[in-house]
Amino acid sequence: MAKSTARLKFPLAVDQGLGRLREEPNPDAYIQQLIRQVILTGPGERVHRPDFGGGLRRHVFALNSFGGAALAETTVYQALDRWLGALIRVEKVEATPRDATLDVAITYVVLARGTRQYLNVEVA
Repeated sequence: MAKSTARLKFPLAVDQGLGRLREEPNPDAYIQQLIRQVILTGPGERVHRPDFGGGLRRHVFALNSFGGAALAETTVYQALDRWLGALIRVEKVEATPRDATLDVAITYVVLARGTRQYLNVEVA
């Protein structure tokens, strides 16, 4: 019997043309996906990890003020540091309230390559 040498590598993505798993070719896109997953998941949403997530969406419905934005900044920073601290170093998180949305700008360094990246997320 022939031994299989295929391995499952990370990061993963789904090939939209074939509908099959493939390795994510862009590591920066993979890390951005992880960041979004952490900050947009609310604590309690994951069954086996009830403390996972930053719960950013709940800040949209809180007082839409600069004080509320400061609290969102702290929450995002702490969640990213806790859950992705082995992959990235967060340099700055800026949250700006605007009507019924919260704009969040994250500056971080990818530790494996030492490159600075930026991610803007609008939460409505």
